[in-house]
Amino acid sequence: MPSPAHGVDHYENFPVASLLCPPRLRPAVRAIYGFARTADDLADEGDANPTERLALLAQYRSDLQACAQGLPGSDRWPQVFGALAPVLRQFKLPLHLLTDLLSAFEQDVVQHHYDSREQLLDYCRRSANPVGRLLLHLYGIDDDALSRQSDAICTALQLINFWQDLSEDLPRGRLYLPGDMLSEHGLSPADLRQGQDSAAMADLLQEALAWARGLMLQGAPLVRQVPGRAGWELRLVVQGGLRIAERVQALGPAVLRQRLQLGPADVALMIWRSVRM
Repeated sequence: MPSPAHGVDHYENFPVASLLCPPRLRPAVRAIYGFARTADDLADEGDANPTERLALLAQYRSDLQACAQGLPGSDRWPQVFGALAPVLRQFKLPLHLLTDLLSAFEQDVVQHHYDSREQLLDYCRRSANPVGRLLLHLYGIDDDALSRQSDAICTALQLINFWQDLSEDLPRGRLYLPGDMLSEHGLSPADLRQGQDSAAMADLLQEALAWARGLMLQGAPLVRQVPGRAGWELRLVVQGGLRIAERVQALGPAVLRQRLQLGPADVALMIWRSVRM
């Protein structure tokens, strides 16, 4: 269950028709990825102002509805909806999961910080969790308990991605550490923008990472329920998220100034841990 809506690398954890994805599902995964990546670009790339971005996303949403009904759209994104239309029909994708993603992209245009954990979790519910549920749907898995485990993994990945990206988000006016957590540690957004090390910041990061790790471990049993190569891919996704969390914790408040990257040694450790799962 990959990550979600946020990040300049465009769904860097999204398994874009990877080698572990069954060949019969690769066109569907590519189509969903293309849909989400294009919407992400409309919300976050280029020089358009917020009003223009929201207008483009509204047209994109209208084209999605037309695509789902087998009607012609605006023809502005023919490659996206040309690929998505047969996938919607063949797999009967739940449309509300795609529109949830769009609502998160629309929110990205106008909201760049969150006052509470609950607000941030609601954003993750729409920005991250639909991706995991769409993949479960492609694999024919329809189970409430397993869907909740998928949600936990996807939300954890989204949160870990936020903590990893602090050095890139803060200069852009984005802050995804919720305000209530900052207040509990006696910190303000200005303190984070200054990028200074402090015991309070180290404690805040430790709590944030523990929150994300707890969600990841809550969802981790799902790896034993997803069949075949997809189960192995999910193991790597889970271990990748956990390894990034470890590395962010080791980096500490320096994560406010630099973004870590996983290297070959990290990948080898992820594979070893995946086998042990």
